[in-house]
Amino acid sequence: MAGAVLSSPFGVLPNRVDQVMLQVVLALIPGTVAVIWFFGWGVAINMVLASLFALATEASALWLRGRPALPALRDLSALVTALLFALAVPPTLPWWLTLLGMVFAIGVAKQLFGGLGYNPFNPAMAGYVFLLISYPLAMTSWLPPQMLAEHSLGFADSVRLIFTGLPPEGLDWDAITMATPLDQMRTQLDQNRMIEEIRTSPLWGDFGGRGWEWVGNWFLLGGLFLLWRRVISWHIPVSMLLGLLFTAGFFWSLDPQTHPFPAFHMFSGGAILGAFFIATDPVTSCATPKGQLIFGASVGVLVFIIRSWGGYPDAVAFSVLLMNIAAPTIDYYTQPRVFGHGKSSE
Repeated sequence: MAGAVLSSPFGVLPNRVDQVMLQVVLALIPGTVAVIWFFGWGVAINMVLASLFALATEASALWLRGRPALPALRDLSALVTALLFALAVPPTLPWWLTLLGMVFAIGVAKQLFGGLGYNPFNPAMAGYVFLLISYPLAMTSWLPPQMLAEHSLGFADSVRLIFTGLPPEGLDWDAITMATPLDQMRTQLDQNRMIEEIRTSPLWGDFGGRGWEWVGNWFLLGGLFLLWRRVISWHIPVSMLLGLLFTAGFFWSLDPQTHPFPAFHMFSGGAILGAFFIATDPVTSCATPKGQLIFGASVGVLVFIIRSWGGYPDAVAFSVLLMNIAAPTIDYYTQPRVFGHGKSSE
């Protein structure tokens, strides 16, 4: 209308939780398909189980709190937590561990603190770390990628493993599982082998583990989709990956036979998934642009430190949770100056 005065806000970004979460789910599709392609049907089964357990736990917790469950279930936040958790755990994880992980992630790390928007820790990573510390063997028993597997598991084999813990007839666990590239690299380095020797194994691709590299590429595609849709900003993923690469690059330049090439850290494990889908959680990360840069870079540096000298090779979950603790303090000291106000004289 001519002469009409428009008022703010003028933003066109998705501002409903369910819209944001739906786009995150869509962005996960390329990486999810890649994980299922390389590591079998167990990934898909875990995703279904985790989703059911997460929604049931969310509904139960809200019922106990005397809150309506349907609005919370519709916002899809519990579903995203479940999907991220299922992508992080081994494809053969027993069903009851998935249940425990979701009860802890949703019931303790999320609802016990007041629900969405009040949780200080990323729920998916809290559930993952809870299981990793409590059940380290089950949480580190990964299948080899399809091109390296001597015995491929079909859908029925995966169902049997997850619900009964029994491998296919005539096989044992050692015949169907293998160390992840990060585990393999760390173990071999602890045995004083040089990287040049370690990389003679067929486990390795151009930079990271075979299969794992492609999974990282497809999660990167999903992350770029989130940036394009402006669901997330570039500050955390870019600073996290650069923090990881620069730190790894510094130590690699000092001794390339005891520290892998920097790209190894990006394409082996959950670095890309963590950078775009986990560290960017708007509730548990920093809100200010400067704070996000500090937050992301710190996560990247911690990932390298824990991978290199800590007890858990894939350190994304621990790094994110540690920085979740620091996020409010970082935000406090990185608040931008209010327009029109000078610096405080105090």
